[in-house]
Amino acid sequence: MVGTVHPVGKTYEGGAPLAEVVRSGFVEGVHRGSVVVLDATGATVAGAGDVTSPVFPRSANKPMQAVGMLRAGLPVTDPADLALVSASHAGEEFHLARVGALLARAGLAESALHCPPDLPVGEAARAAVLRAGGGPSRIQMNCSGKHSGMLLTCGAAGWARDGYWRPEHPLQQRLRDAIEEFTGERAAAVGVDGCGAPVLAVSLTGLAGAYLRLVSAEPGSVPRTVADAMRAHPELVGGTEADDTRLMRGIPGLLAKVGAEGVIAAALPGVGAVAVKIDDGAGRARMPVLVSALRRLGVAAPVLTEYAELPLFGGGVPVGAVRPVW
Repeated sequence: MVGTVHPVGKTYEGGAPLAEVVRSGFVEGVHRGSVVVLDATGATVAGAGDVTSPVFPRSANKPMQAVGMLRAGLPVTDPADLALVSASHAGEEFHLARVGALLARAGLAESALHCPPDLPVGEAARAAVLRAGGGPSRIQMNCSGKHSGMLLTCGAAGWARDGYWRPEHPLQQRLRDAIEEFTGERAAAVGVDGCGAPVLAVSLTGLAGAYLRLVSAEPGSVPRTVADAMRAHPELVGGTEADDTRLMRGIPGLLAKVGAEGVIAAALPGVGAVAVKIDDGAGRARMPVLVSALRRLGVAAPVLTEYAELPLFGGGVPVGAVRPVW
């Protein structure tokens, strides 16, 4: 299923027009980007922009990182915990409680997390913290589940927890191996993600292929265990109103994960996979483009209609939309 690892191009060339911003019937802006659509065999059936050169998928790499952690001994048996390790959570109370429990299981304090203090990314959760007079904390940072999983993996594998986020650490080497295996590509670059952990650059074609391999893996295998956990607990992967959470709730069997800077990847077993990158990083454009891509695979669901166009408002009433042009 997972073939030879290949190098990818060195420079992302930029994308094509994928979505337009229409206000009062006037096109006031265009979002450019790249998108690739794979069928159930992994063959490319549609695309636009540059889908073979590397981009940073950001948090869309997390499912493969979770595979690497499990293979290295991550001691979690509850699928909900595994979903949280793969998450960019909204910082809701149920997220924070589960992260706290993971740390407590390892006998670690919140200070052991390398991710920076932050407010929740979820609007409602952030507002609740501020109303209560609270402020940023490491556990509220949306990658705290992943970092907790990294710490638990180091403990189980006998690796030093100090510097667990550094690219040369044995943990990060294992996670790199998993990303390269499932994308079928050698990482073209290693950067520092917003949470302080490494982020690896791969192509959108490699990213979509990785998601297809995750959902198509044998039941009970490590990659399928990660995919099944995320799909069984979508509210832990994102949050009550998160885009990837709502997609997985609305389309049975779909695996989806957003990444910063306008990235999203999704796959449906027996159907195919999609990966999107919006060049200017605008999150508002990625969902309409994703809907257009999924519809090319014949996917139909009410949740796609909800995301097909993003409304724009003027004076508190809808006056236009962000809509796909690809």
